[in-house]
Amino acid sequence: MEKKNEMKKYNIDATGRTLGRVASEAASVLIGKNSTEFIKYRILPVQVTVKNAKKLLILERRMKKIYTHYTGYPGGLRTTTMKSLIEKKGIDEVLRRAVYGMIPHNKLRKERMKNLIITD
Repeated sequence: MEKKNEMKKYNIDATGRTLGRVASEAASVLIGKNSTEFIKYRILPVQVTVKNAKKLLILERRMKKIYTHYTGYPGGLRTTTMKSLIEKKGIDEVLRRAVYGMIPHNKLRKERMKNLIITD
């Protein structure tokens, strides 16, 4: 018998929880570590929904974290703080970047990130 690849839905409530705890739980589920069918080179049909992202607990000392990216041009190293990133793009982007950093850096990374849904 062949199993159907049905999307398993996994919900995480972020109310009153810290950014790192929610991100690590979401990354672990996206990778498939909590599944019995875990194979490291395969994407499992799992969809993770993080609810109440605006109610995440972020301490003031974390607001000083610096995100960097390189534009590709000479002298193109750009930096931004977590506080300014939240003001520009919202807390969703901070959570997305945290989960993105916790997923293995390989060809499956983008596909796994497509299964992450963040709601307010």
